[in-house]
Amino acid sequence: MNKLLLISLWAIATSTMTGDLNNTQQVKAPIEIKQTEQELVKDPVKELYDEMKLQGTIKWEAFEQAMQGYNQLSPKNRNIMTIIDFTLPSTDKRMYVLDMKAKRLLYHSVVSHGRNSGENYATSFSNRNGSFQSSLGFYYASETYFGGNGYSLRLDGLEKGINDQARPRAIVVHGADYCSTDIIKSTGRLGRSYGCPALPRELAKPIINTIKGGSLMFIYAGNKEYLANTKFVKKSPLMPSNTLIATQEAEETIKGKTVLN
Repeated sequence: MNKLLLISLWAIATSTMTGDLNNTQQVKAPIEIKQTEQELVKDPVKELYDEMKLQGTIKWEAFEQAMQGYNQLSPKNRNIMTIIDFTLPSTDKRMYVLDMKAKRLLYHSVVSHGRNSGENYATSFSNRNGSFQSSLGFYYASETYFGGNGYSLRLDGLEKGINDQARPRAIVVHGADYCSTDIIKSTGRLGRSYGCPALPRELAKPIINTIKGGSLMFIYAGNKEYLANTKFVKKSPLMPSNTLIATQEAEETIKGKTVLN
């Protein structure tokens, strides 16, 4: 009897330990799967943003949307990209000139918006001639010339109905006396243009010489109307194909593990 009792107790204990081990494996497996999934699903745009150390300098949403256009368009000069963030006030440095090849920020400057787009903040936008408002979206920074505002750079709007009247409207990059820290101190904001992204006099020439020749410019404002009409930016951007494949593989792996367990 004692021997039979000992054998029975041993069998029960062994069964319990096996069950505990199985339960432990079932708990750990999803954690391992999640780690694998995170490793597979990588966002190359976010990796570039981190590599360029832009957090705290350029808003992620502005950079991510700019990159959507950058990856679809074919600018002559892909080494340079300019972002203007009109969600920021004119008193802030809201123009960013990026070296995409060297992966670094070249210039960070204040920039004016159109006189009818708003006071310190640009909130209204137009593609219409005579509106004296800024236009959002993607542009090519084209050729230079000397005009009434000195050394200037013509912009070609790439979005029909949004900014394609930039050249007829003479929307250009140029230097302006009203774009300075002295004006900010005296009025509480920058002076405003007729719709041009105007720069401080001392920065106009070096910035123009850097971005001229067909580089891409993106003017961002987090504007719902723009997002509803642009063909280059999606509200919820699609994953790159390699990321999508990785996600599918991860899901299949998870399903497989679930079935096995």
